[in-house]
Amino acid sequence: MKEIKILWTDDEIDLLRPHIQFLEEKGYLVMTAHNGDEAIKLVKEENFDLIFLDENMPGMSGLETLDVIKSMNPGIPVVMITKSEEEDIMDLAIGAKINDYLIKPVKPNQILLSIKKNIDTKRLITERTTSVYQSEFAQIQMLINTAYHFVDWVEIYKKITYWDLEMESSSDDGLEEILKMQKTEANAGFAKFVKTHYHSWFSGDNQDGPLLSQNIVSEKVIPLLKEGDKVCLVVIDNLRLDQWKTLQPMIEEFFTVDSDEVYCGILPTATQYARNALFAGLMPMEIEKLYPSLWVDEEEEGGKNLKEEELLAGQIQRAGLKLKIHYDKISNSRGGKKLIDNASDLVNYDLSAVIFNFVDILSHARTEMDMIRELAYDESAYRSLTRSWFEHSHLFEFLKELSAMKFKVVLTTDHGTIRVQNPIRVIGDRKTSSNLRYKQGKNLNYNPSEVFEIKHPEMIHLPKSHISSSYIFAMNEDFLIYPNNYNQMVNYYRNTFQHGGISLEEMIIPLITLSPQ
Repeated sequence: MKEIKILWTDDEIDLLRPHIQFLEEKGYLVMTAHNGDEAIKLVKEENFDLIFLDENMPGMSGLETLDVIKSMNPGIPVVMITKSEEEDIMDLAIGAKINDYLIKPVKPNQILLSIKKNIDTKRLITERTTSVYQSEFAQIQMLINTAYHFVDWVEIYKKITYWDLEMESSSDDGLEEILKMQKTEANAGFAKFVKTHYHSWFSGDNQDGPLLSQNIVSEKVIPLLKEGDKVCLVVIDNLRLDQWKTLQPMIEEFFTVDSDEVYCGILPTATQYARNALFAGLMPMEIEKLYPSLWVDEEEEGGKNLKEEELLAGQIQRAGLKLKIHYDKISNSRGGKKLIDNASDLVNYDLSAVIFNFVDILSHARTEMDMIRELAYDESAYRSLTRSWFEHSHLFEFLKELSAMKFKVVLTTDHGTIRVQNPIRVIGDRKTSSNLRYKQGKNLNYNPSEVFEIKHPEMIHLPKSHISSSYIFAMNEDFLIYPNNYNQMVNYYRNTFQHGGISLEEMIIPLITLSPQ
């Protein structure tokens, strides 16, 4: 363990020798100063892990000394010690970014607790995280080996997500590597489960299937509308469960979470299919049949998600409801500002539906821009970047407005993403779809053991461009690459976030109902 070096500054430092001896017996190295000038000189010469600073000293006061020390080293933790509990002194000290304060006379255990709180926190968290995860590792492993129903995989993924977030506060790289291996094993098991059971989710006697994309509005939005609530459906493209958990504390300042659930995104876990199914309340094959003018095949030109408003209106009409519906899609700052400026108009509508594309844009930018790839190198950094965006986003401002207007909010996504690592060779003609996690076409050549193949798309309610069209889906951390320029494409796409295939991260996605506070 690294030796902790502490500076204790007090004009009556000689009276504190018993406290200093107590800390030295605990293994801490303590240096002392009698006044602010001595403290500043020592801070210039030495690197300290923590400073105890008396507020009331002759010459430079503690607050004046604090200002100088913080200008020299803003990151160093400072604990202010004072005889006074006057509120204005505490306000000044806290405003100057002290990390803690103690009231004289201080006791040794108070000092020790403050040290642990301000220095040893990370080590203590790491030790506790390691201990608890080690005890739960075997339980998660048993769940992976015995999972039979979709709800079992939900439990597994929630546990893994929990530990993924917990380990952000840990410095145990070995533990993170073990969790990563367990996540990989869980995804392999989940892929086998989906290959075995996905077809059955569309049979009439299906009992164990999950809530799917096409059921979200009918199951979660329409019941709220029937109760007379003003409802806003917020769809954040590409939002993973771990990202939702990162944003949740900020949202809970303005909303109460009525239900914190997940649902299963349909295959392909791609915007064209999953989001259209969500808004239409229909699987893609039924959309193509019922609304042929609203469905654009893979090989056709034009945007594949330009008709969500019409699809949503059709679903509401089929449900027998006559509602005023507002729809918006936000893809840039200008659109976000306009939404905020006109937010008060939403009270004139029964149902508002708003799509926010930033997380999707971020994942694409990460693929195409080296700077973004460096900023969001791994899952933890990707979450951090998402959190930073959200905190200053028009989406957050919009949610605050909805809370103030007493809207119920259903917050969800159309699919998640996974960071891909392993290239799989696929050969197809020029009309084969370009997505890296699934391919659709009529002349696909691949190793069947490496993918989930669907030779009869109608069995899982997917349209096909030709009578011989089939689909294949990548699993785990795989991505599908053509042999042309193979090495160049592998290096370009490896370690990027992609969607369209089968993984816990892509398919098990957040579905949240919020009530305004």
